Amino acid sequence: MTRTDPTDVPRPHAQLHFGVFFQGVNHWTIWSHPDSGSQIDPASYRRVAQTAERGLFDAFFLGEGLRLREVDGQIHELDIAGRPDAITQLAALAAVTDRIGLVSTSNTTFNEPADLARRLSGLDLLSGGRAGWNVVTTDNAWTGANFRRGGYLDHADRYRRAGEFLEVARAFWDGWADDAIARSTDAPAWSTPGAVRQVAHKGTQFDVELTPTLPRSAQGHPVIFQAGDSGEGRDFAARNADVIFSAHGNDFDDALAFADDVRRRLRAAGRPDDDLRILPGTEIIIGATEAEAQEKKRWLRLQQVTPATALSIAGLLWNRDLSDRDADGPLPAEDPLVEENDGSFGARRIADPRKVAAEWRQKAEANCWSLRETVIALGPQRGHVGTPSGLADKFAHFVRHGAVDGFNITPYLIPDGLDDIVDLLVPELQERGVYRTAYTGTTLREHLGLRAPLTHRAAPTEDRAAS
Repeated sequence: MTRTDPTDVPRPHAQLHFGVFFQGVNHWTIWSHPDSGSQIDPASYRRVAQTAERGLFDAFFLGEGLRLREVDGQIHELDIAGRPDAITQLAALAAVTDRIGLVSTSNTTFNEPADLARRLSGLDLLSGGRAGWNVVTTDNAWTGANFRRGGYLDHADRYRRAGEFLEVARAFWDGWADDAIARSTDAPAWSTPGAVRQVAHKGTQFDVELTPTLPRSAQGHPVIFQAGDSGEGRDFAARNADVIFSAHGNDFDDALAFADDVRRRLRAAGRPDDDLRILPGTEIIIGATEAEAQEKKRWLRLQQVTPATALSIAGLLWNRDLSDRDADGPLPAEDPLVEENDGSFGARRIADPRKVAAEWRQKAEANCWSLRETVIALGPQRGHVGTPSGLADKFAHFVRHGAVDGFNITPYLIPDGLDDIVDLLVPELQERGVYRTAYTGTTLREHLGLRAPLTHRAAPTEDRAAS
């Protein structure tokens, strides 16, 4: 068994953190497999959360879908969809778990800080300090139509609103002093006079006056997660977040470059460069041998990217309806339309679709790929593939060389997709001393080894803030 020499690595005692990501609307979770369970049944959520807790994961994380994905105004029927409100679902899970963190994806564009801060604070209290908040933003009219706001928020303003939203939420969470509630029935009053402070905020996004209604939990504040990958998003995380998600977790050099960039931004924001946990999203495919794992990956991609799904994904690049094409035939001969897409099917903006299409054609011709094979090979790449032993060595290298702090794992099968990871991979990681053998705390902040909430620390010095 390969072991890492502690004298050759920068973080010889680093521990790997795992979260599980129960997705919102998506095509990556295979709903058509005979072993697949309901994506809506509470029993599925409970099974996944309890398996993750058995595997000593840090957190159970819920994705958000404020609107079903659509293509040309029609609901995209290939997606798994439907989800209870995240905070409601996580509150239910708090009753059937003991230690695992519970993270809600909640949007700052289409919520109000006083209401959301109170609901998150309630989850934090009910769970004994296990709540987290994945702060997300939205600037598209497609989702905004739910709220009669359309595309009212300019793209450049979304992080400005998110930052101000967090400022109000943190003031709400800090509104009760630590000694606000009487510790004895002999006290003259239930709460200490002046222990609850009103919050008055007047800014460009919010003008509110409120009285916080709940005391803080054992961890002080819900843990703040953030998933921005743009420069603006990374800066926002460096100023505000405890954990950052990323798409930079497959290739070691790419992951390390992302981590180094985030740490530089942390220092510029006046924070220690180990103040933010980096947890890329990933998929883990395990086989008894490397060949078996690779064959399993090929099977899995064909299940995830069906012919109809492949045509939809290619249609996003070409900005055309390709549903009448043959997914096992060639890529479209015509160039993509350059008009900006409307965000259908969760589409990302593509800077130069004609250039990307030309690259796809070149590689497809060189490899004799069909449209579907091209989408699988050149579309979004995700995950790690291998044996439990090989993956454990790989992950130990990633975490102890500072490329990641762990991974947020997306199971490709619900509710049993974590079993191989918990039963086969976790013991290998533990044997290498890179993964906990028991929970040592009760709160999510403790699991992640985080410092106190940002508002509970001394302000950075001028020298440190400028470094």
